[in-house]
Amino acid sequence: MKLFVGLGNPGAKYARNRHNIGFMALDQIASDHGFGPWRSKFQGVISEGRLGAEKVLLLKPETFMNKSGQSVGEACRFHKIDPVDITVFHDELDLAPGKCRAKHGGGHAGHNGLRSIHAHIGADYGRIRLGIGHPGHKDAVAGYVLRDFPKADQSWLDPLLYGISDGAPDLAAGDTGRFMNAVSLRVAPPRSSKTKPKPTQDKPDAKTPPPNDDRSPMQKLLDKFR
Repeated sequence: MKLFVGLGNPGAKYARNRHNIGFMALDQIASDHGFGPWRSKFQGVISEGRLGAEKVLLLKPETFMNKSGQSVGEACRFHKIDPVDITVFHDELDLAPGKCRAKHGGGHAGHNGLRSIHAHIGADYGRIRLGIGHPGHKDAVAGYVLRDFPKADQSWLDPLLYGISDGAPDLAAGDTGRFMNAVSLRVAPPRSSKTKPKPTQDKPDAKTPPPNDDRSPMQKLLDKFR
């Protein structure tokens, strides 16, 4: 079994916060891939289903961000899931909005959700870092991540979430390269190489001489008044 964890804070108040993009990613996967209904377990909510050949458990901790590890640790112990089979989806201040990066292991870079997970299961798990941008000053970070995505951000947020869902079966199979390609195809689709031909205009053939006019000057004058 694979465990996909989305990080965020519980409740409608936080649902559209930048900090909750991990929850949003799991919601998109569950919706698109026919996962079962969300139910309460492991100090969070879970949904079960399959991605390709893999059985996958989706988990959204409801312990609030800085205690996410309690929920993740409980789920791991119950299902005997090794940390290498866990992928955590989380917001990333150090990536531009709409950017996505896959990573395995390493530090928590000050992210409170990851810090808590490190404390409960160690660092040997995968992460999908979802860029939300940085407010520009560290003192503004708390207010920034706890504010809703503005409507203008939907132009990159929706394609990012759809791309994550598209690539989820590849991610579950351990192919992060194909996963990242699926995300890229949504976020930055290739431009069509086909260009519409310019409309042709009927132009007189310069090589065709005008027809001979054998009329006399008097006849031409008379024809004007007919």
